[in-house]
Amino acid sequence: MTDPTNVLLLLATTNPGKLREMVDILLDCAHTAPLTDRRLTIVSPGELGKRLQVAETGQTYAENAALKAQAFCEATGLITLADDSGLEVEALGGAPGIYSARYAPQPGATDADRRALLLDRLADFPRPWTARFRCAVCVAAPGLPPLQVEGDCPGEIIPTERGQNGFGYDPIFWLPELGCTMAELPDTQKNQISHRARAIRAAWGLF
Repeated sequence: MTDPTNVLLLLATTNPGKLREMVDILLDCAHTAPLTDRRLTIVSPGELGKRLQVAETGQTYAENAALKAQAFCEATGLITLADDSGLEVEALGGAPGIYSARYAPQPGATDADRRALLLDRLADFPRPWTARFRCAVCVAAPGLPPLQVEGDCPGEIIPTERGQNGFGYDPIFWLPELGCTMAELPDTQKNQISHRARAIRAAWGLF
């Protein structure tokens, strides 16, 4: 990561909601803590015509993030940032965890399907349904060992969806200290306090 004039950073995701969040968080980092004498240029796999399918075979968020970051770094020769994240619900023993994005078994399952399945499995447990979002970020660069950081965001699961922003489990993830769900937050606020925001902001120091 020694280019004296420019940091070209590939974000290893094809999830449009996640990509938008990552870009917004990184641009805010660049605005509030600019790189000394360097400029950040962010690119996506789509912009490069790269459509890698990386099997997420890791047993932890960190392992999956590293698999994605290293695969895209090797394929492009670019500094690559990847994340893996999930929702952990205490009553379900930490599920869905690393399987959050593929929690519903049916082909073509949507975010709404996954939320519905989660609420169905929680129905017999007493509330509050305490939970947390977790995120691991890996930065891989050619010829260097991967660097990793993590972030989390505690909250609760509620039985009724609220809010139109965000994606995934955001409409049922309640933030008690703010009195709203993650999906009710404006993007600017979510990108300050979310698990992904906390991990990416920690990763910013790696540049």
